[in-house]
Amino acid sequence: MRAAALVARVLDPGSWVSWDRPPDPVAEPGSPYARELAAARERSGCDEAVITGEGRLRGRRVAFVVSEFAFLAGSIGVATADRIVAAVERATRERLPLLAAPSSGGTRMQEGTVAFVQMARIAAAVMAHRAAGLPYLVYLRHPTTGGVLASWGSLGHVTAAEPGALIGFLGPRVHRALRGEPFPDGVQVAENLAAKGLVDAVVGIDELADTTSRALNVLCGAPEPRTPPPAPESPAAYFEEPPDLPAWESITRSRRPDRPGVRDLLRHGASDVTPLSGTGEGEADPGLLLALARFGAAPCVVVGQDRLSQRSGHPLGPAGLRVARRGMRLAAELGLPLLTVVDTPGAVLSAEAEERGLAGEIARCLAELITLAAPTLCLLLGEGSGGAALALTPADRVLCARHAWLSPLPPEGASAIVHRTTARAAEMAAAQGVRSADLLRDGVVDAVIAERPDAADEPGAFCTRLAAVLEHELANLPAADHAARAARHRRLGRTG
Repeated sequence: MRAAALVARVLDPGSWVSWDRPPDPVAEPGSPYARELAAARERSGCDEAVITGEGRLRGRRVAFVVSEFAFLAGSIGVATADRIVAAVERATRERLPLLAAPSSGGTRMQEGTVAFVQMARIAAAVMAHRAAGLPYLVYLRHPTTGGVLASWGSLGHVTAAEPGALIGFLGPRVHRALRGEPFPDGVQVAENLAAKGLVDAVVGIDELADTTSRALNVLCGAPEPRTPPPAPESPAAYFEEPPDLPAWESITRSRRPDRPGVRDLLRHGASDVTPLSGTGEGEADPGLLLALARFGAAPCVVVGQDRLSQRSGHPLGPAGLRVARRGMRLAAELGLPLLTVVDTPGAVLSAEAEERGLAGEIARCLAELITLAAPTLCLLLGEGSGGAALALTPADRVLCARHAWLSPLPPEGASAIVHRTTARAAEMAAAQGVRSADLLRDGVVDAVIAERPDAADEPGAFCTRLAAVLEHELANLPAADHAARAARHRRLGRTG
């Protein structure tokens, strides 16, 4: 699709305002390159390989940089880079979210190395935009290759791709010329990169405006400063002094296959949900859900353990914790609250997990959460087994569902260590203080959310109540305070 047509399909009608000025000359008059540029201008109707400007997307003012592939395959020369950098810097000055839609063969060979190094210059401008706490969203179009993909095409907070798009570092023509064989089929394709956690979604042109608008509704925070909402009804309607039930009863209930998990919570209680895929660095883990979402008026980044996926063949591994850390960084960079949802039967037990650094990833999650430059809220929703659960638990405020629990190991594992049999798991759970009542008493959690009497018996109603609690809690979180967090962790388990 041509650049102007893409702008017309994505932005509100009549809202586009160009920021472009005529490019400075880069070719000797009469030279072959000058003739190529003239032909490109005539063929494409554009004076360079990108157009830049601003418009409105569902009423929100945004900046937009769009490649024109018909102009020398969207390649980046010095004048192209001048235009991109000027647009990025203007978006930063005017505090606008920035959208980029590259479609390019990469560096303009006619300009050589001086064009090649422009990629670093563009990347520097993009990172200054991000450092200002402003969203940068990328839509990779067919084709996007070379230095463009290896710079500003891969730096988005959120990255989507056109269906079927060729996306890769080394273009197929170059690979065949250098290696004497075609590049393997199915690798440099948008859908494969999404499955591998390199792009967040594959989105058609007609869905792009809605998808982008949903993401910006979260990434840009509340449209106006507002008074945090009061807790709906009375706290007694949501929080409770948990009843004195046996620990094993809660553990049994938490393992019910029909117990609602993080996906149910988002479906019943959240809006503007934008799932993100993987680490953005080539790893994905179905056991860990990363999303942007709103609970009522409160935007947040959600990092949640997906109980059903973990129990259907995808136990949480090191890649899942690296996905979680991506969410932490995203929250910190954009100043959004982070919501972690703990619901795991435990991390994967395998030689591969050990070799890929499972223990180190747990440690890094703990370290990043404790020092995160964003407010944090943790919800213990169901099972809370072992280091995988602890990795997402430290937060400014911790909530716990009545039948959620937290334990160093599954009770069966603790029983095997102490009694050399799993048969005394219920006894070990009671002795270890894993249930919500124990966690509240010991200061591990701040409040317990009622189930009536079991979330699995009222999934929709439970998730709706829970969403109201989360809206109130997210809106009332204090700013990140490392001293307060340190004091909180010093108090853990010290009830005297």
